[in-house]
Amino acid sequence: MIVITGGSGQLGSRIVDRLLERVPAAEVGVSVREPGRAAGLAARGVRVRRGDFADPGSLAEAFEGAVQVLVVSTDETGEAAVAHHVSAIEAAREAGVKRVLYTSHQGAAADSLFAPMVDHAATERRLEGAPFTALRNGFYASTVPLLLGGALETGELAAPADGPVSWTAHADLAEAAAVILAEEGRFDGPTPPLTAPVALDLEDVAALLTEVAGRPVRRVVVADDEWVAGLAGHGVPAARAELLLGMFRAARRGEFATTGSALETLLGRPATPLRAVLAEALRR
Repeated sequence: MIVITGGSGQLGSRIVDRLLERVPAAEVGVSVREPGRAAGLAARGVRVRRGDFADPGSLAEAFEGAVQVLVVSTDETGEAAVAHHVSAIEAAREAGVKRVLYTSHQGAAADSLFAPMVDHAATERRLEGAPFTALRNGFYASTVPLLLGGALETGELAAPADGPVSWTAHADLAEAAAVILAEEGRFDGPTPPLTAPVALDLEDVAALLTEVAGRPVRRVVVADDEWVAGLAGHGVPAARAELLLGMFRAARRGEFATTGSALETLLGRPATPLRAVLAEALRR
């Protein structure tokens, strides 16, 4: 059996959907904090069990009989994130799984300027010692619409100085994860970068937005402290604002510029371009 944590979440649910195209539902299970949210999966024959990273005892039952467990990383940061990931990894190994997989990031590094990358690196270190696969996913392209602010109204995409990022669609990463799970043992250890084939900065994003929206949008660089102050003015806690600023600092150091062909090879097709992600976001 293949068990996926966070099976009702944004990435986990998509992975399950694509996995069900490749393996029988009876061979798929999900570990979710609220089983009621996965009722649709249960109706399709997927095994649904409660599993909470903060409650290690619940994970033993959630992972029972699993051959592979995919630990989908949490939205937390810092020690809490790593502790929860490690809790899931240890529970999976105690349950006797042959391989633990983890949704990491292509920018995972202990010295990253963006805190979540440090967490990913710490989690990867705890995976060592037994068969594992760390999915080195590209930066989620769904982040870009969140960075636009009032760009369509003002005609200005205002943000701190940045750098190229290999923006990658959730749908593509979900399909790649399903392929890797279905073809057990395809990668041992960290995968090659699973990214879109190009890296784009916000200057490029402004140009794409101009094309997609049919109105001019220009890139405006805002000083770091000014941007943080603007977030604070909108009620964003100072610690959160500094964490978000770290994304820009890391990008301009080139931490997210890596690209590769591994994702498209797994998919057997071109990766979804950022232009398509933006167009879909604007239709909503």
